[in-house]
Amino acid sequence: MRRIAACSLLLPCVLLFACGTGTAESSSGSAWADRSPTGHMALEYAEEFSVDYYGKDALITIAGKDQYLLVPEDETPPAGVDDSITILQQPLDNLYVAASSAMDLFDGIGALDSVHMTSTAETGWSLPNVQSAMENGTLEYAGKYSAPDYEAILSGGCELAVESTMIYHSPEIREKLETLGIPVLVEHSSYESHPLGRMEWIKLYGLLLGKTEAAESFFQAQSRKLDDICTGESTGKTVAFFYISSNGSVNVRKPGDYISKMIELAGGQYIFSADDLNVEENALSTMNIQMEAFYAGAKDADYLIYNSTIDGAVSTIDQLLQKSPLLADFAAVQSGNVWCTEQNMFQQTTGAADMIADLHAVVTGEADGKTQLTYLHRVQ
Repeated sequence: MRRIAACSLLLPCVLLFACGTGTAESSSGSAWADRSPTGHMALEYAEEFSVDYYGKDALITIAGKDQYLLVPEDETPPAGVDDSITILQQPLDNLYVAASSAMDLFDGIGALDSVHMTSTAETGWSLPNVQSAMENGTLEYAGKYSAPDYEAILSGGCELAVESTMIYHSPEIREKLETLGIPVLVEHSSYESHPLGRMEWIKLYGLLLGKTEAAESFFQAQSRKLDDICTGESTGKTVAFFYISSNGSVNVRKPGDYISKMIELAGGQYIFSADDLNVEENALSTMNIQMEAFYAGAKDADYLIYNSTIDGAVSTIDQLLQKSPLLADFAAVQSGNVWCTEQNMFQQTTGAADMIADLHAVVTGEADGKTQLTYLHRVQ
């Protein structure tokens, strides 16, 4: 059974894995090797995590490798759990969240009060409730993911660090946090190919924080929004989703990632195929191509959508052409069918249904004459 060792050199961490005395239904005295699953969490779209129930305990598996055994408050973990499985003892109500896309999911189940620290400074947030929490001090900046303030995290009584896959580029950070007694959960929602798969991670966070009903209710309500949109019928309209980097290359989404899936669900067609881009096999959902290749592939696209998240928003065609005069030849520029994302699009993971609705309005022509949608504005 894997328990995270505490470090005596820094401020003492709260006791993370306190075990109760158990009840008649407790797992105490029950060896892990003798137990079998009693059920599974029902998932409709998510493929990057799974949950197997062992009575009151829940075995969480992420990306087919990292495993966590969630044990309810006042229950005793079973004996003989493999060292590769991290024990998480509820309640978990003091989190450090270094995965910005996960924050909106905590907000969606009304659990921001369980998140006390983040790796994104106040100026980096576009989510109103997160901004308010940072303003009133209930949520504090504790250093970026690659340089966390270990002493602040420990003195704040952190019980779990939720990291994005960027932590794989700094493995020493994860190792240090675990050495200090803080378990690390690396979330993979960005790897989900279906946009509702990303949002379905809300069920995992609901499980961790004892808000399973709220998570299920929220997810089902968002899913129902798509019933009238995702008819499976295509408009045949092609869409390019991109931004232009400072060195002049064009960053595009890979075919099959959740953005291209959103376009498809909305009734559009993502302009690039895997063959067009010669897609490399890696975990990234985007890739850079030369402007010449983008010109050849997207010149005749019916719609252009500029991604403002990295490079900043564009409001006018003149601003767009400053990034590359070649865009003047594009059919979408000439027809006025250029849109730009709002800054909150990628942080607001719970907005997947509304984003698909925006894309649907664009490709069906329902947005004609409009300058502003929920997550998109027209470049004029």
